[in-house]
Amino acid sequence: MTIMKIKKITARKVLDSLGNESIEVVINKKYSCSAPNEITKENYSFYPYKNDLNDTIKSINNSKQIKKIEINSFSDLYYLDNLRDELGANGIYALHGAILKALSNNEVWKFLNSHPDKMPIPIGDCVGGGIDGRNNVDFREFLLMPKTMNFADGVFANEYAYKRIGDELNVKEKNYWGAWAPNLDTTSILDFLSRNAELASNTIGFDLRIGININSNHLFNKDKYKYNNFSKIKKENILTRDEQIEFINSLIKDYKINYVEDPLHENDLEGFEKIKTKIISVNNPVCSSIERLSQFKGKINSVVVKPSQIGSLTLLKEFIDYAKKENIIIILSCMTGETMDDLISHLAVGWEIPFIKCGIYGKERTAKIKTLKRIEKEIRS
Repeated sequence: MTIMKIKKITARKVLDSLGNESIEVVINKKYSCSAPNEITKENYSFYPYKNDLNDTIKSINNSKQIKKIEINSFSDLYYLDNLRDELGANGIYALHGAILKALSNNEVWKFLNSHPDKMPIPIGDCVGGGIDGRNNVDFREFLLMPKTMNFADGVFANEYAYKRIGDELNVKEKNYWGAWAPNLDTTSILDFLSRNAELASNTIGFDLRIGININSNHLFNKDKYKYNNFSKIKKENILTRDEQIEFINSLIKDYKINYVEDPLHENDLEGFEKIKTKIISVNNPVCSSIERLSQFKGKINSVVVKPSQIGSLTLLKEFIDYAKKENIIIILSCMTGETMDDLISHLAVGWEIPFIKCGIYGKERTAKIKTLKRIEKEIRS
């Protein structure tokens, strides 16, 4: 049995990909984990810090409970869950992650699952807008979803199409996720994306499908959906709930969209089941809450999970187990303000998550991809 004693713990500040401060926890001077930041607070996510980052750092560095505990298994992390209210989601995530890395000697995936059967499929954020900034695009993400046998092949397919689309768009600006950030309307972007995904598929031999993250909460205002860059013909537009459903379904049909995330306001549960695509997913309406996900049963078939939204890894595992039991497809996702930490990659493999969404461009995002490629090599060797 592996026994890990916490002899020394240090909480400190690090910077995320946006230059904002976040928390890193270091156990026994060797094992570290840092938490990413989201740029907006969603209604159902746990607060990142109870008061602020400085208070959380002090709480961890001065905690007698943490320094006395012995961790022998993943489930033993539960004994620190009572600190979540005090530390917030970011604090408990960094703490749990650092302890798990210490317990596994930085081989978290192998500690969770010594013989994983599959690798996740990489979903690539190719073109972006919405609250991730730097342009006037209504939807948050325009995504690439490769259909490949190997993770590394999926990464290659995403990168190939990403470069091709960037060259054709002739734009240098990227958003916070590292996605191309042109000032184009929704249908024009989908024209570019679908055409280039098809051309890339024919060239490299891997089937590339497309998806969209609408993030409709941020379009929703006074029971209507307000668009600022709707189409080539009409820039501003306001849609009723039924018109929004009709519009999204028309895009799915016209562009053969396989994946749609957050197409409607978070409380329009009945509307979600009217969206006609292969994978219909929720993110912000759930935020890793089992209670919220249970309300969407039968209306969606996929859920996006951002691990640090809930913080506790034991609660995260409970949520993932519940989703699997209900046959709901899980997509592990990075946040907008990412750090160099790669814990999410290990969780994806160890828990055999079918998809991971961590972007295509940027050192904080490619750090996760490099870890997954290394793990895949080890598994297949």
